[in-house]
Amino acid sequence: MTDKLTLDEIAKRAGVSRTTASRVINDGPNVRPEVRERVLRVIAETGYRPHPVAQSLASQQSHVIGLVLPRRTEALFNDPYFPRLTQGIAQACNDHDYTLALFMMQCEADEQKFYPRISRKGLLDGIVIQVGQIGDNLIARLLDSDVPTVVAGRPLNQPNANYIDVDNITGAHTAVTHLLHLGHRRIGTITGEMRTTAALDRYTGYCKALQEHDLPVDETLVCEGYFTEIGGYEAMRRLLPHKPDAIFSASDAMSLGALRAIHEAGLTVPHDIAVVSFDDLPPATIARPQLTTIHQPVHAFGVKAVEMLLDVIKNGPTPPRRVIMETKLIVRQSCGTLEKNDKNLSTD
Repeated sequence: MTDKLTLDEIAKRAGVSRTTASRVINDGPNVRPEVRERVLRVIAETGYRPHPVAQSLASQQSHVIGLVLPRRTEALFNDPYFPRLTQGIAQACNDHDYTLALFMMQCEADEQKFYPRISRKGLLDGIVIQVGQIGDNLIARLLDSDVPTVVAGRPLNQPNANYIDVDNITGAHTAVTHLLHLGHRRIGTITGEMRTTAALDRYTGYCKALQEHDLPVDETLVCEGYFTEIGGYEAMRRLLPHKPDAIFSASDAMSLGALRAIHEAGLTVPHDIAVVSFDDLPPATIARPQLTTIHQPVHAFGVKAVEMLLDVIKNGPTPPRRVIMETKLIVRQSCGTLEKNDKNLSTD
């Protein structure tokens, strides 16, 4: 039976050593053309198919990519960003004949179990890891390992990291500038979790826009919302007594919570308070009113992260790769009057 043939039998039929037969099967070097042709002819005649596990061990490649998400399960499934990112990564893996393995790091114990698993040669060809909180050592430990790694998001103080991010500073600056062009001056912000670089960069863009219009950053109009809907709701309730006339919310999830708090206070959007968001995920068009928001290409971001990782796997980690993807303002109903002259502005 051809499906019972072993590598030793293939080598014997071709009149070569087992090592040479293995090199031919795994497209290895240092095999004379006539010998390679002889082994391939035996394989074709017998219909031999190498065992996939054995072939992975021989080539030291598993064709498996790990996606590491250092977030609690409830955050992953409640935030539409992560499913969209995962879809892009999964599509790219399928397109390049890779299998995707998902790892969710919910606590330090999960991390301790993770390191021994990835240290086994052949388990994963590479890793895409979503950037976590500032001070987490997970990314640093991965970068110190010999597993090719790409970080989704800008890591802090990791000069040798390969990473992909969106231009969070410019995106936030564009959002707040749009509100300023509409005549708003008491512009509050609901930030993401300020232990993340995305939150810090979006806050930087907010401050930059105000400063360019000679407006001070009023700390009473700044509140942390932790990138969650309930966080946005609670932050908006704390901001309302300070009477903002507009809000820049650093994620669509937080904006949904902010809208609920505004409506519960008997106020309307955008007539009493204008709202501009960040993400442009499906909830932005489900919200009432629909959200004016900064579009970030989350699906394409995931695809590009895998393509970058495959380049690192093939060509080595140096020099470090850096990709910053552009954002765009999508104008809908939540900001009020449409300003047609804004740079990077689109209407939907």
